[in-house]
Amino acid sequence: MKKVIFSLVLGLSAMAKAQTYVHQVYVLNEGNFDYVTNTQIVPVTLGTYNPQTQVYSVLDTLENMRFASDLVISGDYFYVAADSKIIKYNKLTNQFVAEVVCPGVRNLGVYQNKLVATRGEYLSAFNSYLHIYNTTDLSLIAAIDTVTGPKWAAQNVVIDGSTAYIAVNNGYEWGNEKGLIGSLNLTNLTYGNEVDLGVNGKNPDNLVKIGNYIVAVNNKDWSGSSISRIDLSNNSVITENLSLASTGCGTSCLRDGNISYQIAYDIAVNEWNVLAMNNVGPVNNLAMSYYELAEDETNNFLYASNTDYTSYGKVYVYDQSNNEVTNFDAGVAPGTIVFDVRSSLGVTDLTNDFKVMPNPTSGNTTVSGNYTGELLVLNNLGQVVLTTNMNLKTTIDMSMLDQGTYFIKFVTSPASSTIKIIVE
Repeated sequence: MKKVIFSLVLGLSAMAKAQTYVHQVYVLNEGNFDYVTNTQIVPVTLGTYNPQTQVYSVLDTLENMRFASDLVISGDYFYVAADSKIIKYNKLTNQFVAEVVCPGVRNLGVYQNKLVATRGEYLSAFNSYLHIYNTTDLSLIAAIDTVTGPKWAAQNVVIDGSTAYIAVNNGYEWGNEKGLIGSLNLTNLTYGNEVDLGVNGKNPDNLVKIGNYIVAVNNKDWSGSSISRIDLSNNSVITENLSLASTGCGTSCLRDGNISYQIAYDIAVNEWNVLAMNNVGPVNNLAMSYYELAEDETNNFLYASNTDYTSYGKVYVYDQSNNEVTNFDAGVAPGTIVFDVRSSLGVTDLTNDFKVMPNPTSGNTTVSGNYTGELLVLNNLGQVVLTTNMNLKTTIDMSMLDQGTYFIKFVTSPASSTIKIIVE
């Protein structure tokens, strides 16, 4: 029997938002490429973290890729942008499906059967910085040229309805950075209506949509940083400076309606109020140099990675009050963290097929049923406090737990069940 202090859990529908749960967390590790010697020291890896078991495992090693830059989920599949390729995987099996060569691919977005890919590369010019692929077979639908599309390297993508907002930054041509947000009509694949973020809004990296606003975190000319807000009702722009240093490789995310961000080489995490366009940070309890920030909206957790870029990568998980609840080792430079959120309504319920006796209990309780699988004991916050395995019947010692209400959860693919138990 193993004592566990934290887990995001399957089921517990009444306790989860909109009856959803985080099934797994994808982590895209950029590895370590030596650009001086042109040598791959640590390969790019794709990993998955299971919040139920707290186990991290490597799904794939992306050979001959210098780095990886994005991962998006759509339906039963997910897509990875890695250096010169877009790779498609089956989300249900985590198996490779297909790939397509796309030199300089940076970020991805999905709309219906269309996969939008932005492009950019240091010391390289392309005839097209915006590709659209068929999500089924990754065949090229359109390459928007530099006459009718973005004229410079593009970065982040935000899909809103049938419009893709594209951050055009030219971030690979030092001293000639741009600050444009373009719009791609995903119905007829026409590009236009670029909005200029102004002299202080150059080099937009991260891009998010909040209400009727598009918000960009900008790295300017890498000697400073700013935040820009575009009002989509009239395309008006407000840009405010953040610091005389950049935000590194886009260490920022949307969290509780505000932008959480970190300045390069700093250990404080700040918070920006998008409506008031002012700083409301720094955030308490977060004091580490992070590489990636990502919000788990289902459970109100913040995932934040830390790395030395050469030998290790670790992901920390914080609750809404920024208390660390767990951490796990990942690959080198975990730069993308994405949550596989699923509906608990699709999980088969075995409640009538396994029994818990006695209930209530002050000591041992026996779980029996014609099944084998993992048993989780959760408190009323959804945190795992005990785990064990069930082989038709097993006895759990509940005497170490405080009095109160708990849930015994039986997990076996594709079925599960949760029964309430009282500890007296």
